[in-house]
Amino acid sequence: MRRGARGAHIRAVLVSLALAAALSACSSTPKRGGYYEDDGPGGRPPVDLDKLADAVPKVEPLNSAANSPYTALGQKYVPYRSLAPYRQRGVGSWYGRKFHGHRTSSGERYDMYAMSAAHPILPIPSYARVTNTKNGRSVIVRINDRGPFHPGRIIDLSYAAAYKLGYAAAGSAPVEVEAILPKDMRALSPGRRQAVDGTHAADSAQAMDAPASGAIAALPAAAEAAAPSAPEASPAEVAIPVAAEANGIYLQLGAFSGRDSAEDFRARIYQQLAWLSQPIEIQPEGGLYRLHLGPYRDRAEAARVAARIGESLELKPVVVVR
Repeated sequence: MRRGARGAHIRAVLVSLALAAALSACSSTPKRGGYYEDDGPGGRPPVDLDKLADAVPKVEPLNSAANSPYTALGQKYVPYRSLAPYRQRGVGSWYGRKFHGHRTSSGERYDMYAMSAAHPILPIPSYARVTNTKNGRSVIVRINDRGPFHPGRIIDLSYAAAYKLGYAAAGSAPVEVEAILPKDMRALSPGRRQAVDGTHAADSAQAMDAPASGAIAALPAAAEAAAPSAPEASPAEVAIPVAAEANGIYLQLGAFSGRDSAEDFRARIYQQLAWLSQPIEIQPEGGLYRLHLGPYRDRAEAARVAARIGESLELKPVVVVR
């Protein structure tokens, strides 16, 4: 082999080895919300996970800083600033010792052996029941962190909670997340595994592209152009707030004949009005899906919010009492 050809051959081999090493390093880089064999306990857990009790729900002061709107990986999130009915289905993941002892969004230290979880928008702190829809197992966790931000994943459980749900070895599983409200907490005494009150919102309604007669079709063109585009999600990954049972004063933002249209409009409203402090609920009624913002203490407060919305968008909310 000539000297020049031999040198080129050696360089090609070295480049191939370097590329293989780089790819190997990338594949082992830890990412939050994913499963890695070295993210587990790495030894005997300090607690008996099989006997670990669920988190005990209680009313706690909300952390204003942790519940402010934020942006992660280019996507804007608007957390709930009050405890409200909420149900969500999608993929659950977990995070372990790579974050053990680090600060969470609440300012607390993350404990992979505690019954806790990270959620993008549920209030901090709050409590939720998480059910593995594949095996029916259910746990109650305390929300004290933000995440996951990987497309398609809706909650990051602690290692202990994922272990209890039976998917710590798999890394992820299909789950349902349901917020626990004060009215449910009395029934959830320590050690009990009682289901949260309330019925599931109907998921089988046929979505229609056009809103019902008299409903708001879309945001103004100028506002729509300025709105950042959210990643598309399948119906199983969409968060579905459940209609609240409590009476009160609300602002109706629109009424749609299809749930998907209502969900899409709700997401766009959140993008345009990041200052909203009350959740937007979807209220099925008379074959329509109505968007209700609230509740408010009185009509005067609701009217002030309605006026501010009108100044920002070409939208005239209607005050409703239920």
